[in-house]
Amino acid sequence: MGLLSDPVRRRALARLVLRLNAPLCVLSYVAGIAWFLALVFPPLTQRTYMSENAMGSTMVEEQFAGGDRARAFARDFAAHRKKSGALPVAWLERTMRSVGLEVYTQSFSRKLPFPDETHERYMVSGTNVYGILRAPRAASTESLVLTVPCGSDSTNSQAVGLLLALAAHFRGQIYWAKDIIFLVTEHDLLGTEAWLEAYHDVNVTGMQSSPLQGRAGAIQAAVALELSSDVVTSLDVAVEGLNGQLPNLDLLNLFQTFCQKGGLLCTLQGKLQPQDWTSLDGPLQGLQTLLLMVLRQASGRPHGSHGLFLRYRVEALTLRGINSFRQYKYDLVAVGKALEGMFRKLNHLLERLHQSFFLYLLPGLSRFVSIGLYMPAVGFLLLVLGLKALELWMQLHEAGMGLEEPGGAPGPSVPLPPSQGVGLASLVAPLLISQAMGLALYVLPVLGQHVATQHFPVAEAEAVVLTLLAIYAAGLALPHNTHRVVSTQAPDRGWMALKLVALIYLALQLGCIALTNFSLGFLLATSMVPAAALAKPHGPRTLYAALLVLTSPAAMLLGSLFLWRELQEAPLSLAEGWQLFLAALAQGVLEHHTYGALLFPLLSLGLYPCWLLFWNVLFWK
Repeated sequence: MGLLSDPVRRRALARLVLRLNAPLCVLSYVAGIAWFLALVFPPLTQRTYMSENAMGSTMVEEQFAGGDRARAFARDFAAHRKKSGALPVAWLERTMRSVGLEVYTQSFSRKLPFPDETHERYMVSGTNVYGILRAPRAASTESLVLTVPCGSDSTNSQAVGLLLALAAHFRGQIYWAKDIIFLVTEHDLLGTEAWLEAYHDVNVTGMQSSPLQGRAGAIQAAVALELSSDVVTSLDVAVEGLNGQLPNLDLLNLFQTFCQKGGLLCTLQGKLQPQDWTSLDGPLQGLQTLLLMVLRQASGRPHGSHGLFLRYRVEALTLRGINSFRQYKYDLVAVGKALEGMFRKLNHLLERLHQSFFLYLLPGLSRFVSIGLYMPAVGFLLLVLGLKALELWMQLHEAGMGLEEPGGAPGPSVPLPPSQGVGLASLVAPLLISQAMGLALYVLPVLGQHVATQHFPVAEAEAVVLTLLAIYAAGLALPHNTHRVVSTQAPDRGWMALKLVALIYLALQLGCIALTNFSLGFLLATSMVPAAALAKPHGPRTLYAALLVLTSPAAMLLGSLFLWRELQEAPLSLAEGWQLFLAALAQGVLEHHTYGALLFPLLSLGLYPCWLLFWNVLFWK
C-alpha cells in the first residue's frame, strides 16, 4: 500500500506503466492468439477417456439384425408421407402399436414473429408422435429418448425406419431398467421444442401445444438420428447446442467407443480424425476441426434436435449418416448395433452424467481441450483492455500536467491543464444514446416490419433485415448527435473518461460471455480488442475508423461466414457471402424469438452500444 500512497512512488509507478503499456498490450494480444493456436498440440490437447464407471466397458453383445425390417419401414413411411404430403400420423400410430409401444400424439402450433423464408413457413402447425417402451425391471422414474426430426424439406425416412426397427427389437429384451421414448417430431426443431416444453410443463417460447397424455421418467440422455440413405460411409456427430451448450463429454466418448467397436467410421464437423498427432499434419488438421467447432458454437444455434434437449439438462447428441464416395460403406444394421450398444450402456446409469467435462473444445473425437487449458487464451486478450484502462486511469488521476521522462523528455501522455476535471456529466449523453441505439436495434426491426411492408415493396423478412441494417448504420452518425447534446464546456479529458468506461464495459461483457460460451467470447475479443485499444480522437483517424468498422459485430459476422465456408472447402464469392449474411441476420432474429437464442440480444443490447462508445471516442471534439 505504501507504493500507492506515496506520491513520489505512485508517480514512478505511473511513469513505468505508461512507458511499458504499448509493448505489454502487444505482447498480451500475441500471447492470447498463440495460446489458442497451441491448443491443438500436446500436452494442451489430451486424449479423451471415460469418467463414468457405469459406461467404462463395451462388453455388451449387440443383437440387432433388423436391417431388412428397417428398410421396409422406411419405404412404407416415405410412401405414406408422399401420399399425405405431411407426417403420416395415423400410420406411425398404427406401426408403433404393432411393435408393442404405448403410443401418444401431441399437436402444436406456433406463429412466427415474421415469415421464415428459408423453410417457407409463418403459421406452423403439426403433430408429434411418440411411443413409450416401459422398463420391465424398474418403475418409470428415468427414461432415455431416441428421436428423429422430420422437416418439410428433409429426407429422414431411413432414420424413421431404423427407429421403428430398434423399437421392435428393444421390445423383446428384458434387461431395460429405464423407459425408452421413441419420438418422431414434425417441423424439425419446432416440433422438438413443443414436445420438450410440454414434457417438462413449461412454456418459454410462446408455443401453443396440447398437453402430453403419456409420460415416462426423468430424461437422462437423448440421441437424435438423421439418415438420408440405406447405407452410410460415416457417422458425423454434432455436439453444439442452443447458446453454445455442450453435452457431457462421456456421452461423446460412448458414441466413439461403439463406433470403434463396430468398425464404423465416425467424423466430427465432417472431418476425419487425425491419426498422427506427433507430426505437424495432425495438429494442423485438428486446428481446422477446432476452428469449425468454435464458429458453430459461437453462432449459438442448435445444430440439431439435440441442442434443445441441453436446455433442460438432458445430455444429447445428433448423429448424421453421411453417404459419400468413400470405399467402405455400412448398412442400417451396423448403425443399429451402435445405437443399441449406446442405449444398453446408458441403461446402466445410476445417476445423471456428471463426472466428465461440460466445457471443452474438440480438435478431434479422440482429443479434447478442457476449460482450464483454453481460458488463458481469452484471459490474455482481456488483459489488453485492463492495461489500457489502467493507463487511462493513471492519466486521469495525475494532477493534469502530463508525465515527463527523466531528463525533460515528454512522456506518452497528452498534456492536460490542471484546472480541468474529468467532467463525468459529459459522459451521460453518449452512454444514454448508445444504449438507446442498441434498444432500437433490438426492438424496432420486428415491431416495425408491417409499417415497412406498407410503404416499401418488400416482404416481412426483408423488412426486418433492412431495418436492422438501417439502424446499425445510423449509429455511425452518433458522434455528431452526441456533440449537439454535450455541453461545449466539456473538458478535453472527456474522451479519456469515456474510453475508460467503454473499456471496462467491454471487458466485463467479453469476460461474462467467455465463461458461458468461450468460442463467442474469444472471437469477439480477437476482433474488438485491438480497435478498442487504439481508438482515440487524434492520430490517423481514418485508419482508426476503418479498423473500427472492420471489427464491428456485423463485420465479424460477415467474416465468420467466409471463414466457415473456407474451412469447409466451399469458398464463397462476395455476392454469395452477402446473401448468406442477410439470411444469417434474419435467422438470428428468428431463432431468438422462436427458441430463445441469445446471440441477437447480446450483440444488439450489449456489444453494439459498447462499440458505439468507441466510435464516439474516435470522433470526440
